[in-house]
Amino acid sequence: MSARAPLIALKDVRLQDGSVMLFDGVDLALEPRMRATLVGQNGAGKSTLLKIVAGQIEPDGGERTIAPSTRIAFVPQEPVATGATLRDYATSGGATAWAADAALETFGLDPEKPTSGLSGGELRRAALAKAFAEEPDLILLDEPTNHLDIFAIETLEAELQASRAAAMIVSHDRAFLERVTRRCFWLAHRQVRTLDQGFAAFDEWAAKAEAEEAERLRRLNKAIERETYWFYRSITAQRTRNEGRARELEKMRQERGRLLKDKPRELELQMESGALSGRLVADLKQVSKAYGERTLLKGFSTRVMRGDRLAIVGRNGAGKSTLVKILLGELEPDAGTVRLGSGLVVAYLDQSRDLLKSEMTLWDALVTSGGDQVLVRGQPKHVAAYAKDFLFRENQLRQPVASLSGGERNRLLLARALAKPANLLVLDEPTNDLDMDTLDLLEDMLADYDGTLILVSHDRDFIDRLATSTIALDGRGGAVETPGGWSDFTRQNPGFFEAPRIVQPKAPAAPPKPSALKAQAKLSFKDQHRLKELDALMPRLAAEIAAHDKALEDPDLYARDPKAFDRAMQAAAKARETLAAAEEEWLALEEKREALGV
Repeated sequence: MSARAPLIALKDVRLQDGSVMLFDGVDLALEPRMRATLVGQNGAGKSTLLKIVAGQIEPDGGERTIAPSTRIAFVPQEPVATGATLRDYATSGGATAWAADAALETFGLDPEKPTSGLSGGELRRAALAKAFAEEPDLILLDEPTNHLDIFAIETLEAELQASRAAAMIVSHDRAFLERVTRRCFWLAHRQVRTLDQGFAAFDEWAAKAEAEEAERLRRLNKAIERETYWFYRSITAQRTRNEGRARELEKMRQERGRLLKDKPRELELQMESGALSGRLVADLKQVSKAYGERTLLKGFSTRVMRGDRLAIVGRNGAGKSTLVKILLGELEPDAGTVRLGSGLVVAYLDQSRDLLKSEMTLWDALVTSGGDQVLVRGQPKHVAAYAKDFLFRENQLRQPVASLSGGERNRLLLARALAKPANLLVLDEPTNDLDMDTLDLLEDMLADYDGTLILVSHDRDFIDRLATSTIALDGRGGAVETPGGWSDFTRQNPGFFEAPRIVQPKAPAAPPKPSALKAQAKLSFKDQHRLKELDALMPRLAAEIAAHDKALEDPDLYARDPKAFDRAMQAAAKARETLAAAEEEWLALEEKREALGV
């Protein structure tokens, strides 16, 4: 620990929420200019502990000491902007107008912009600008990277590293924490352990501590087993009770009970892809899309194949969600063509959480058709049991969604998305508000998922671990696809996101003489004709499959006409087989055409 006097310290802090003990003997200290992270599972009480440090909540016991004249700035998980303009909001905590304007502009915001109608990213950047403008001695940040794009996160990293303020940060963003922290506070079992190293050393340290805890429990179980045997053997043999031995045995049993009670529940994450989609998922050719005068895509082509793990990155507003909707066939491009593969079954986790209405209960959100059963990967499961898999208590089932924390709402969306088999999984900002243990489980699940994944995220570490290719959008119509994740993209495309410099055009070169032109290779007449046939055939087959599937949805068809049911099943299977073969042939011809440069 540092020899410097702390700005703020907690000693033996305790806090109880109803019958639940949140903290029982928390000790921590922050010295000037120390940047620390507070790590713990969702529900451990990280946000509550930050509020105790900030002085917003009084603990039930223990001491909170703070150095005289210490200024604290606190950015909560869900900030609320007040005042007419962003300048009004940024100065509401005592910052000067010039400091507020400078901080807002650093985070890419206009000080005159109204506070009404802000996006999630704009609100987060405004709250961060307000905190830095106040020039605090200690800045407390609760999930500061939520809704920020990668570039705003890098700005926040630079501001923290340049600031003279100490910082205490709750975040799930590993890359961010590795860059800015020098101490880790680990909140577990209602207490805090301290590591005087940055977050890069946390995983190894925590794994060692958990192994020691498991070994302690194993030895305690052995000791209880041995002591129980000798205790009752003594009673039988001597007919006398050793009261000291009885008290020791009861003490060990209580200790074991505490350790087992403190052992965190694990999230149950499973995903099934169900029926295979066609080999082709989506094929975009020379696609363009604009809104008014703003061009988001200009002549972009890509092909998504079954099993791909595609990440889409770019600044907020660059068109990432627009590209996803085009890939799914939900949005028509202004120009170009989009071909979707066959047999696609889509599960979509939307960052806006529009599927969750604030007035609905957790029960309503999971059982959308009524009753008390959730159909989980084709098997009925009671809603309480399924909710428990995602760490929800039974007494939460009738609570409104509005009362859930950000992490709980994201877990609820995961529960809905993962219940049904899907061979195309679209995750739009899935890491917001999730703790690192949940993110690790999500990564493990996605690594085993044999369907196709489209991932929109600003979490650089998450992208690097999962993506097989990355599409970057610059917000000006430019788009580049690179194999690998974020690190691979930035290494191969330096300066891609920077605005282009204006260069005086050179005089056009004289065209080559006809004699110098090489004869251009092209598809044979037979191949061209076959491509046209396949272009017409595949939509017909897809429509035929849809018609058979609709007929098979009739629950009474088999009882009413078994032969018609069998004919529909066989026809649908044959059409799917024919379509798969047609897609394979179409892909081979397309690859041949592209190789010839036609």
